Amino acid sequence: MNSSLLLEPAMASPRRPQLPQVACAFAPASVGNVGVGFDLLGHSVAGAGDRAEVRRIDEPVVRIAAIRGCVTELPIDPRQNTAGMALLSLRKALGLQHGFELALHKGIALGSGMGGSAASCVAALVAANALLAQPLPRESLYGFALDGEAVASGSRHGDNLGSMLLGGLVLATHEHLLRIEVPATWHCALVHPHVVLETRKARAALAGHYELGEFVAQSTNLALVLAGCYRGDAALVREGLKDVLVEPRRAPLIPNFARVKQAALDHHALGSSISGAGPSVFGWYDNRADAEAASVAMQAAFAEAGLDSDAWVSPIDGPAAVLIPSLEAEA
Repeated sequence: MNSSLLLEPAMASPRRPQLPQVACAFAPASVGNVGVGFDLLGHSVAGAGDRAEVRRIDEPVVRIAAIRGCVTELPIDPRQNTAGMALLSLRKALGLQHGFELALHKGIALGSGMGGSAASCVAALVAANALLAQPLPRESLYGFALDGEAVASGSRHGDNLGSMLLGGLVLATHEHLLRIEVPATWHCALVHPHVVLETRKARAALAGHYELGEFVAQSTNLALVLAGCYRGDAALVREGLKDVLVEPRRAPLIPNFARVKQAALDHHALGSSISGAGPSVFGWYDNRADAEAASVAMQAAFAEAGLDSDAWVSPIDGPAAVLIPSLEAEA
């Protein structure tokens, strides 16, 4: 038989891999502002965090199916929910034909100063991103997260969001995220007293007149902290980690703050201040042992005011949000 008459077998068209229909992500807590970087600087904290399960649905909507965990009394209207708004922003920007159904599991207490609203935004976006045919780079999720965060605080600030998206210490402007290298041995002690301080109330405390010298001093301190981190120079950080702008105006909102801060400083802190809008308080240390000892002393200082508290000790170069197994088994 003439081989030229043999027909080549038809090539099967490549089958596109089926997209996942559900994804779950965990976003860690964070220390916002880091004292000297109001609305600009934040770092993630290992331990506490929020989880979000996102399901791809045919309806072109965003729907919140459930909110579980330590905070459940949150809006289920996606336009009034930080995570829901972030997903609405993602859908609109990408022109998606499909929608998302969201279930949140809150592990960060409301009004704790640990980035709870930001964690919900980031966890939802990271999970939804995994369901896209062409997932976006982490930095590209930032704008959608800012849209969500604005629902909770009334402003677009990324100090918590950036560290959750990228991990570690991050400088977050309106347009850019810059990860700042920090020595692996440096740790944070973060203590959360069991009292709620709403972000909007904490921001209202900042209204009023400021002296130009305060801004100059704060800018100097921020520069020293950033330079110290880049150089791994603890002495520079210790010189600069002093909030002269925001902390004096918010300290009266936090029971026994002066004693808690002093307890942190007494254990060789590079500096100590309010985490985010408060009432949580953090201290930075150049080793884990001092951070662990400080966390116990800081909790004791809150106890003097009759407040129970939770504490975490984490590398300052903390984790980023990650995909995790589905929450369906917990439903």
